[in-house]
Formats: sequence, C-alpha cells, structure tokens
Amino acid sequence: MASRVEKHPYLSKRLVGVFAILSFALAVSCGAQETVPPDESHAGPGTRAVDSARIRIGPGDLLHLAVFDVPELTQVVRVSDSGDATLMLLGSLHLDGLTAAEAQALIEDRLQKANLILDPHVSVIIREYGTQGVSVLGEVRKPGVYQVLGTRNLLDIISEAGGTTPFAAQEATVKRRASPEKFTASLSNDPAQLLAHDVELRPGDTVIIPKAGIVYVLGDVGRPGGYVMQNSGRISLLQVVAMAQGVNRTAARKHTRLLRKTASGVDETILDLKRVLEGGAADPELHPEDIVYIPPSTAKSLLMRTPSLLEAATSAAVYQAVP
Repeated sequence: MASRVEKHPYLSKRLVGVFAILSFALAVSCGAQETVPPDESHAGPGTRAVDSARIRIGPGDLLHLAVFDVPELTQVVRVSDSGDATLMLLGSLHLDGLTAAEAQALIEDRLQKANLILDPHVSVIIREYGTQGVSVLGEVRKPGVYQVLGTRNLLDIISEAGGTTPFAAQEATVKRRASPEKFTASLSNDPAQLLAHDVELRPGDTVIIPKAGIVYVLGDVGRPGGYVMQNSGRISLLQVVAMAQGVNRTAARKHTRLLRKTASGVDETILDLKRVLEGGAADPELHPEDIVYIPPSTAKSLLMRTPSLLEAATSAAVYQAVP
C-alpha cells in the first residue's frame, strides 16, 4: 500500500483534500445543530413583527420581478382586478392570494417546465399594495382605509386617521385579514406604555377604536352631564361626583339614586352619598351607562320617576374625564 502511494503522490494529496472538506462539513453541521433560535414565546403584542410570509398578493398590487443572472426578464407588473399578472415569456399567471415566496416558486416552476431557464432563481417583491390597506373604524377623527407601504405601526395609522376623538376608549382592537387572529392593544395616556404596546400592522388589517363608557351625573351638582370613563374604563362614585364639580349645599345626599341598565330592565339602588363622602361607606365602582341622580332636598325632586331620569340622561351634555 505504501509503495502505491509513493508511485502516485497526487492520490495522497487528493485524499488529504477530501478529509479536509469532510472535517469542515462536519464542523459546520455541529455548529448548526448547536444554534438555538431566539425565544419568542414571551413576546407581547408590542414586539410582534410583520411576517412577510403571510402577506398575500392581491388585485392592484405592484410587483417587482427579477431572475438571477437574466436581467432581461426583470420587470415591474401590476396585478389585474382578476388577480392575474402578465409576465414576459410566460404570459398571464394567477397570483392573487399567493405570498411572495409562493409566487417565486410558481414562476420558477413555469420557467423550468417551459425549458426557458435550466435552474431559475426568481425574486418577487411587493412594491405597493393596491387594495390591502388598513381599515380604521370607530372613534377616530377620519375613519377610512389607509395604504400600508412598508412597515407601519398602529400609532402611525391612528395618527394618519387624525388621532382619536375625546370619546375614544384607551384601547384598540386589531383584526388580521383572512385570519381569526384578533388582539387588543393599549392606548394608555402613559407614553412608555403606549410605545411598549405599539404593534406593526399588515395589509388588510382592521383597526377598531371603541367608544369609551359614559357615566351620567344628574341633579343638584355643580355641572350635571355625562362623563367619559377614560381611566382604563374604571371610575367610582366619588370620582364622577368630583368631575361634576361636587354637590350643591341643597342636595339631598342621603337619597342619591343609582340607575343601572341590565338585561331585564333598569335596577335602582339608593346610596347614602353623605356616608361615602365621610368615609363611613365604601366608594362603589360605576359601570358604563350608569346614571347617578342626586336630588335637591325639595319633596318634589325626591319623587322624580325613573323614566324621567333616563330621558334626562339622553339629552345631557357629555364631558371628558378631565374638566
């Protein structure tokens, strides 16, 4: 065996080269197995990134197509209303509903089967989204559909819609297109929390800004009316009385009435506001659409009927939580 190696020195060099290649491949394989993917299990909605694999091509989209090492086939094409795109050498292809990766695979397959390119490598980039804007509904100043060109966050889209109205709740619901996925993002007044819960939007998403709850304070108070529950949807009796600029000296505080709408009708509860103010009773938490009536001390006002109070609430002025 030794004599053979001496007679063919090039064989020895070749074996050394083969062993070197095998050693390098083994090292790369071990390194790949030891690579640990980043843990995204604890990522909140604020850290979610747009998954480009889920963005679908739709009618009106502008596509940039390129074939590696074949610059003559580079083209920019608009997807028709029927979802088709006319490509050089291939003609019309139906791309509606495909991701960019799926469209790349389809074009590569057609080029190869037509014996046009032996081993094609196609790149498909969605430059513009024609019909897959983000719909913004609810308590914003300019509801509508806004185009998503590139990466856009929830705060960007709300800003483009003119911002929220004074009656908006401190949350936004995002519904993904063609998916049951739905989640809620906080719109807190705290800038740190607001930025922490910002989310990236995808073409076709729907954003809904709900209306905040309103509590009505009627009767012998400084400023009767409805008050928006902007403190994360929570408000107590004393808080709403303070927003109404307190009770007047002539108010019958022991005969405060709380009207709450339920599935079976309207429940009425008598509250001793005087004891609550003095700390002798718990400060009850109020619900959206609750009506608090603090009557004057006159006998006629004490007997005011529930239907009259409900009617008065519908015509009351509505104020923000901050006077």
